[in-house]
Amino acid sequence: MLDIVIDSREAILSPGFSVKRILPFRQRRMVGPFIFMDHGGPISVPASTSLDVLPHPHIGLSTVSYLLDGNVMHRDSLGVEQLIKPGEVNWMTAGKGIAHSERFEDPSVLAAGGLEMIQTWVALPEKDEESDPSFKNYTAEELPVFTDKGVWMRLIAGDAYGLKSDVKTSSPLFYLHVELEQGATFTLPKEHSERGIYIVRGSLELNGVTYADGKLLVFTKGAEPILLAKEKTTMMMLGGEHIGDRYIWWNFVSSRKERIEQAKEDWKQGRILLPLTDNHEFVPLPDDRTKPAGGPPPGALS
Repeated sequence: MLDIVIDSREAILSPGFSVKRILPFRQRRMVGPFIFMDHGGPISVPASTSLDVLPHPHIGLSTVSYLLDGNVMHRDSLGVEQLIKPGEVNWMTAGKGIAHSERFEDPSVLAAGGLEMIQTWVALPEKDEESDPSFKNYTAEELPVFTDKGVWMRLIAGDAYGLKSDVKTSSPLFYLHVELEQGATFTLPKEHSERGIYIVRGSLELNGVTYADGKLLVFTKGAEPILLAKEKTTMMMLGGEHIGDRYIWWNFVSSRKERIEQAKEDWKQGRILLPLTDNHEFVPLPDDRTKPAGGPPPGALS
């Protein structure tokens, strides 16, 4: 029933800014097409502290930004400037290459501990890896919501439980934000073969065992577990169909090793444009001491 339980690990993004890294994991690199997952926050720092993620590149994936609290300003090389707020989705498809930044421009949010975000990457099918980059923001009102006794959930993307999101995706998947009241029971969607639950806060009981926050529970194909909320619980559910293995290095994802090497050189030579309105600084290519098969170094967030 349970395939693997993954404990989140601390990843330092910048001085004073650490996140919980969930994917990739050595024994389980992907869940459906999801190849990366970070949980940042709740964050409380002095108003003078900068947590900005400077302009950096991506290829071969879609970044999916979802906030539980606070706000973040996105800027990219397509010229997009988009403030993302709780309940919204920023879906950026890198394709053959894009650069973007994420700026935390409201110091009062950080000082009050009011920033919490989930960042995931969705690997693209091989046929879409060299597609033109794109960006779309979806408001909370555009995303389907379902409620039942002790259960509230928002379908961020894909399809599950008979719901379907209008968020444009490239392969079969599902991504849900779920809130459970204490004592509520829940089971997995049956539409997809690979399924996981990340516990943001609270705890779940399965077959007499309690799992606390910071854990990703990944289930076997066809399993129909009954999960019990031991307390008020927030979780993110994700998965879909496997699209094939991928190489991942820093912010680059590809089905081909040589494409990763090309992306490294493209970034060094300035062939991936910086955001049009945020081009005065950027993250340089990390010291290249790892092979493309390795996971992203600690500096990768989005």
